[in-house]
Amino acid sequence: MTSQKFDVVVIGSGPGGYVTAIRAAQLGYKTAIIEKEALGGVCLNWGCIPTKALLRSAEVYTQMQHAANYGLTAQTGFDLSAIVKRSRDIAAQMSKGISFLMKKHKITVVEGFATLTPGKPAPRVHVSNVTYEAKHVILASGARARTIPQAGLAPDGKYIWTAKEAMIPEDLPGKLLVIGSGAIGMEFASFYDAFGTDVTVVEMVDRILPAEDAEVSAFAQKAFKKRGMKILTGTQVKSVKPGATNIAAVLKSSTGEVSETFDRIILAIGIVGNVENMGLETLGVKIDRNHIDVDNYSFTGVPGLYAIGDVTTPPWLAHKASHEGIICIEKIAGLNPHPLDANAIPGCTYCHPQIASVGYTEAEAKSAGHDIRVGKFPFIGNGKAVALGEADGLIKTVFDKKTGELLGAHMIGAEVTELIQGYTIARQLETTEAELIETVFPHPTLSEMMHEAVLAAYDRALHI
Repeated sequence: MTSQKFDVVVIGSGPGGYVTAIRAAQLGYKTAIIEKEALGGVCLNWGCIPTKALLRSAEVYTQMQHAANYGLTAQTGFDLSAIVKRSRDIAAQMSKGISFLMKKHKITVVEGFATLTPGKPAPRVHVSNVTYEAKHVILASGARARTIPQAGLAPDGKYIWTAKEAMIPEDLPGKLLVIGSGAIGMEFASFYDAFGTDVTVVEMVDRILPAEDAEVSAFAQKAFKKRGMKILTGTQVKSVKPGATNIAAVLKSSTGEVSETFDRIILAIGIVGNVENMGLETLGVKIDRNHIDVDNYSFTGVPGLYAIGDVTTPPWLAHKASHEGIICIEKIAGLNPHPLDANAIPGCTYCHPQIASVGYTEAEAKSAGHDIRVGKFPFIGNGKAVALGEADGLIKTVFDKKTGELLGAHMIGAEVTELIQGYTIARQLETTEAELIETVFPHPTLSEMMHEAVLAAYDRALHI
């Protein structure tokens, strides 16, 4: 067995891992990154990027069907294999981009599955017959879809899909059951619905998108039902039974149980961290429900070992993993960065209509003891939204009544996943309502609604 020495070894090359490796190299550390599959991890290859490519095809197709609304004529049709190929080609392109970045920063890329054994000053990392010794080891092994085998809810390659299988369909299911109404579930529901699949969404709690503000959830549910989706809240899948050509699911709610047949089922019931078979238990790493416990700077408690991203605590988002990794390596380098504030991480769902948020919901703000002011502005009051033919939507702001602190912002409608960063920056700069009210927003833009939603919280809205 041969041995190689580095300052930093990163395990996993998703948005957390590769960004951390780049920052480590920028700080002058001799760095290696280990990846068992394709560079870019799940996000670039089987998550964030390829799903957005699919959803873009769905968005364009939907707009084509409404061409007459814009004074246009167009023939509508689609080629599913071409849609999937475009998505896969984009994923491959992005993965190659990560390979370029690794070469640019002189980061050693190691292919294979990593295991760890005790060592000083950090655990030793083993891949095949090579041992990698480092001063610091950063685990960014990511996560995978949660399954429930005891209820028959595990991917079978035919009837039951996780996100990975749902991304590469050979044909469209006539009837689809999506289990879970978080971001992943609603994005796939939106994609398949756009191309004519009969979609049913099942959610255990009393509303879809339960992490979002209740008002946004209600708005989204109404919009999805208007498009023809069937939404079943307060419902769970008790069991499934594959047949010759389809699969039957027993759906249980407060009104009883019903059995319904579907062509496919998509599991979108959360994730579990990739913590198995690496030797973490032997090292004494604390693992809670398949996720690693870490402190504010990603330290696991085991000398020299850190963990970031989806393998640790929520929110399980790519941009959180990247920022977490930068904080981790900068702390190691003695730069004393601010610890991660999970409440400052924006969340985006790329269904149609789009959903985005940052900070406290109205209910969370009240629960935290704040006396609040709430502002709301509808898309129908914005000239740009009406001109775009995207007049369905809402922007909502939550302020502390005493201090004017922007506690949270919540949006649903066209391009809100791009707009949310304005409020995210405002919160980072500790901006109050006074500065936001005095800010000049360009006209005609969707961003004007962000201004109006602030004005509305102080009874000063101009266009409603």
